[in-house]
Amino acid sequence: MSLMPEDADPSEQRAVARVAAANAQGSRVTFNRLELHRILNLYGRMVADGEWRDYAIDFLKDRAVFSVYRRASEVPIYRIEKDPRLARKQGMYSVISATGLILRRGHELERVLLVIDRKLAVV
Repeated sequence: MSLMPEDADPSEQRAVARVAAANAQGSRVTFNRLELHRILNLYGRMVADGEWRDYAIDFLKDRAVFSVYRRASEVPIYRIEKDPRLARKQGMYSVISATGLILRRGHELERVLLVIDRKLAVV
């Protein structure tokens, strides 16, 4: 026996379920496309240099964290965090070392990532 009425459209019920699932995850902090693009570009360069090997992304209720690992079995060597609660204070972006030391914090992701983004220098 079906729980759906005969005239109900199954696609409408799926759309309602999708909206409900989106609202449930809407309370999480995430990186937007541009932020993720900038972080992954940096990650790709560091992997090509042989310095980084693995990463993890966590979308929590209060912040989003991109963790960088030298080896998958270790603690992250850097954590790039986005915490919107600090947007009006010290800036919502921060880079944190493996020891928990905040290396840089600011309002612009590009400037915060400069602390770990070593560009080629002409010598």
